[in-house]
Amino acid sequence: MVEGESGLLSVFPPSQRPIYEPSKRRVTFHNGTRAFLYSAEEPERLRGPQHGFAWCDEIAAYAKLKDLWSNLQFGLRLGDDPRILATTTPKPIKFLKDLLADPGTVVTRGSTFDNRANLPASQLADFERVYGGTRIGRQELGGELLEESEGALWTREAIERARVRSAPELVRIVIAIDPATTSGEDSDDTGISAFGIGADGDGYVLADGTCHLGPAGWAARAVGMFDGHEADKVIGEANNGGDMVELTMRTERRNIPYEKVHASRGKVARAEPIAALYEQGRIHHVGSMPALEDEMANFVPGQMKKSPNRVDALVWGASYLMLKPARVGRVLSL
Repeated sequence: MVEGESGLLSVFPPSQRPIYEPSKRRVTFHNGTRAFLYSAEEPERLRGPQHGFAWCDEIAAYAKLKDLWSNLQFGLRLGDDPRILATTTPKPIKFLKDLLADPGTVVTRGSTFDNRANLPASQLADFERVYGGTRIGRQELGGELLEESEGALWTREAIERARVRSAPELVRIVIAIDPATTSGEDSDDTGISAFGIGADGDGYVLADGTCHLGPAGWAARAVGMFDGHEADKVIGEANNGGDMVELTMRTERRNIPYEKVHASRGKVARAEPIAALYEQGRIHHVGSMPALEDEMANFVPGQMKKSPNRVDALVWGASYLMLKPARVGRVLSL
């Protein structure tokens, strides 16, 4: 904050360079303003001193955050409008969520890539190649607060642990569709997932093609994914859409290999065995799918306010290839 390459001492012109006195934990600016340094590990030192402004850096990493914050606020009583600037890599801790929800908080967000003019292009390229779209990349580089609901069937840790950059040779691939039953701005998305199974018996999520399009639009996207992934079959939920999905797909491509699947159990009951396969490390995401992973990390039984279409499509594909369904003719019963 003070001596680093982008610290206070380096961002002023030489004629206005602040004077830093480490032994006194003090920085004095050219206009006489003084700043005092405190350690986040010693929140009791903030009892007594008064200030008009405070800057806290990386607050999400403070071990004694609650004590420090309360002591700091009680001493923030100088001037007409005392305030705190808190900068941090966002982490899903309760304190930070509460702070963001406070109506008195003003939020500014920034990504590492917003600062590309001051950073090595080669390093940024490596960051993107290695961490692009991953949990750690979205948090540390993108500055996103990645929430994970308590009681969710999936954890970000389990998803991250099994992530791969490329899939092995796959023995079967399906495009699974969870259709929106209505159209218009307020309608649900149509979930579309490309899912494959390898010779090792593990499952691989190849792509999330979920979209908010009319029937012709989502059918065209599904056919494009079918061709792009050289899939064997398209499967679609028939409970809500009846024969609508098949009719729409055959309008887009008459001879496409299609099978309709029926649900004899609810969304949660269908999702639970797939979540168990994730915990066992048997389902892998090929690359990153941020929107799908956000939906998975907030899939809490009994608390979903909106239909989890991305997850539903994924569950259909995984169930079709990895579970042992009871088949009656061409109907898949789960």
